[in-house]
Amino acid sequence: NLAKKTPMHVGDRFRIGSVTKSFVATVVLQLAGERKLSLDDSIERWLPGVVPNSDGITIRHLLGHRSGLFDYLADEKGLQPYLSGNFGYVWTPQQLIAVATSHAPLFEPGAKFSYSNTNYIVLGLIVEAASGKSVSTELRRRIFKPLGLRSTFLATSQRIPGAHAHGYLVSGNDPLKDVTLVSPSYVWTAGGIVSTASDVADFYRALLRGRLLKPALLKEMETVSDGYGLGLSKTRLPCGDIFGHNGALASYLTYAFNSKDGKRQFVVLANSLTFDDQVGSKRAQRVFQRLLQAAACGV
Repeated sequence: NLAKKTPMHVGDRFRIGSVTKSFVATVVLQLAGERKLSLDDSIERWLPGVVPNSDGITIRHLLGHRSGLFDYLADEKGLQPYLSGNFGYVWTPQQLIAVATSHAPLFEPGAKFSYSNTNYIVLGLIVEAASGKSVSTELRRRIFKPLGLRSTFLATSQRIPGAHAHGYLVSGNDPLKDVTLVSPSYVWTAGGIVSTASDVADFYRALLRGRLLKPALLKEMETVSDGYGLGLSKTRLPCGDIFGHNGALASYLTYAFNSKDGKRQFVVLANSLTFDDQVGSKRAQRVFQRLLQAAACGV
């Protein structure tokens, strides 16, 4: 915290950005295991009229970023309120989807991979439609509470309760700007979870060891094409493949990766970010990359 000149602590809460997608995908796959939905259901089946021409886009396409839906964050309208200083501006999921669908689809559903936050906003609404409960409730009762993740929640307000890291925007030679209080509404189920390093590690360990999903569903989640499964990313390293996710949100950067059996894990959090999702200076970026490599494979 630059204002108070106090360091971060390993137990501080943190906005984990797109690491949220692994949590949301787990809930969707649990619902599939309970036959409350099918991965081959279309968007139109659950959200009639919300996404134009969505009969051919399935839940599986959304989970694996193969829907062709435009990423609403690639439209400057998504961040404009916050860049102009209105940190409290609240987006609804439907408004975010409308920003995305004001653009033509990138390709036919299933044709190829293209990472889009829009997919997980749509999945959040499908979870609510299929379960009859809020996605916050489903995350809490299915993952947070059973695993004892006491510092983890889907943020709905600007403020982060308890001890937390502040996030700083790096913009050229300008002074670092504290953007901790940016509304999480603009990412919702695509990136809105607040957690800690240990809670994130506990989640992935439970997931990869089969505590949250039936074996067939976990296998589907881990089946990768173009480096991405169903809410899980895979990176091939000299020391072996690692599974997990990274996230960048409001000047918080998260890398959370694990060996397939969950025995080897690392969670790296940084609280400064440039507009192209890098930690502050060039030197900091080099140090950060070395840290990731050391965490993944040893020095």
